[in-house]
Amino acid sequence: MTVELSYDLVTGRSPQRATIVLVGSLGSDRSMWDAQRSALTEVADVIVVDLRGHGRSPTPNGPYTIADLSEDVLAVLDENGLDRVHLVGLSLGGAVAQWIAVHRPARVQTLTLMCTAARFGEPRGWSDRAAAVRAKGTDSFADAVVSRWFTPEFTARDADLVARHRRMVSATSDEGYASCCEALAGWDDREDLGRISAPTLVIAGEQDPATPPSDARILADGIARSRLHVLTAAAHLANVERAGEVTRLLVDHISRGEYDMGRAAARAEGMRQRRSVLGDAHVDRSIERTTDVTAPFQDFITRTAWGDIWARPGLDHHLRRLLTLAILTAVGNQHELDMHIRAALRAGLSADELAEVFLHTAVYAGVPNSNAAFAMVDRAVTEHDSR
Repeated sequence: MTVELSYDLVTGRSPQRATIVLVGSLGSDRSMWDAQRSALTEVADVIVVDLRGHGRSPTPNGPYTIADLSEDVLAVLDENGLDRVHLVGLSLGGAVAQWIAVHRPARVQTLTLMCTAARFGEPRGWSDRAAAVRAKGTDSFADAVVSRWFTPEFTARDADLVARHRRMVSATSDEGYASCCEALAGWDDREDLGRISAPTLVIAGEQDPATPPSDARILADGIARSRLHVLTAAAHLANVERAGEVTRLLVDHISRGEYDMGRAAARAEGMRQRRSVLGDAHVDRSIERTTDVTAPFQDFITRTAWGDIWARPGLDHHLRRLLTLAILTAVGNQHELDMHIRAALRAGLSADELAEVFLHTAVYAGVPNSNAAFAMVDRAVTEHDSR
């Protein structure tokens, strides 16, 4: 049963309607993302959640599972009508992000896994910690937790910020913290990493004792479309300690995902238009002849000529066909002209219409080119009629 999470939705300044979802660490609340959430509104809307048992979210009795925590986050997406998001998870939030990417891949446009792991050590350690927190409270563990969150150098440099994060840990519900420890005790995603299909950025802190770079390399090696970035002078809460660099990495990764998604959409629409105008048989033959050398050009033409120009609503296909025939005649491009003449006849244009186009072109672009066009029409009509 899902829990109604507490979260902030920050409207982005970008005209694109993308959304970034930030999911935080065990013992944190959503303020841990303060350095990122305003900056990320340059590229998308931003949702920052408190996991169950954390911050201002409810604390049902445990134990919890990573699936439980993940379904809570998915309920937030559903509440906001979001089909696909850029998902960012740190530590426990990274386990949640992995679960969603594995089990609900259609919901994830890009994935960022930060200072997290496919398995967080031995289960017994987490079960023991859960029992200890229930017995002594989160305040008794706050110093130890924060010592893993930040490097000693950062702690000495910004004692006030570190103290604020200690209070964050101490304020976490004992039951919420303990139940999330039990969720981590049952977490092992190593066999499922290959099921993650979203473009993935893996970020590690070089001095992170909780999830060291070796854990990040397991993630990067297991996820096909991934890249790994190790931050120097960073421990577990790398997004706080190296805030500017983490924000830049996120913006670059998410913007690249938006760009790739736009290209994919243009390619899909272009292929639909291309088949509509030229016919399946012609397009299939072109695809079969594609080589490594010609593939980039085929991709370019499909996205731009077909996915953009032919898809525009300002002119219908009938008029665009006539314009194309006239222009190809005018410039003397006989190879393309022959292809478009035959495609026009298959689409139901009459020989009389084509004749009018080439008569008109003869006046404005020259008789020799139109003479060649008439010869092509003659051959194409004869073959078309015989079929």
